[in-house]
Amino acid sequence: MRPERLHVGGLVPFSTVDFPGRLCAVIFCQGCPWRCRYCHNPHLQPFTDGGLAWQTVADFLKSRRGLLDAVVFSGGEPTAQRGLEAAMRFARRLGFQIGLHTAGILPDRLRQVLPLVDWVGLDIKAPFDTRYTAVTGVRASWIPAGAALDAVLEEHVDYEVRTTVHPALLDEAAKSTIQAELAARGAKPTKWQTFRPQGCADPELLTRGKDLSPANG
Repeated sequence: MRPERLHVGGLVPFSTVDFPGRLCAVIFCQGCPWRCRYCHNPHLQPFTDGGLAWQTVADFLKSRRGLLDAVVFSGGEPTAQRGLEAAMRFARRLGFQIGLHTAGILPDRLRQVLPLVDWVGLDIKAPFDTRYTAVTGVRASWIPAGAALDAVLEEHVDYEVRTTVHPALLDEAAKSTIQAELAARGAKPTKWQTFRPQGCADPELLTRGKDLSPANG
């Protein structure tokens, strides 16, 4: 698969927060099979023809050699695209480290690209039970998420686990369960992220999330 097949929904030319300790560019990939209630990038969920051409992205990356440390593939869900591996290889040939933001939706595809990845930001949505479905809108979605976590741990790639917190979806008991389940698998504790209303279309979450303070971990 060629990198030209990657559907790119957007490009952030400079970031200090999307790959810890690295100056990076962020490529936002289109397409996601989940419909998380708090998603703040719903415009990236479908595949469309209105994104950036890969050649535009490639030319930009070539111009940033020696100026940036890394390229992060975010989304959407990057592993939903078969052009991801080729795009990562292209960026590595330019000398960039590779970061990946993923929800672990497609663990087999994740395993294919992990040897190319230097750091993973893995979203864990909820305890590994039916509460996952309440977040993602997809039945049994905790099963691929758990398999993806195992894949990251087996690859020994650097990673961070992140969990978005909203009181309508996760209470204190659920948060404790998440940390216990991660510890049982030998994973690092999750980093709590506060719900962001930008882009969210769920009226209940928007109403109950107006006065949320930053989550503490």
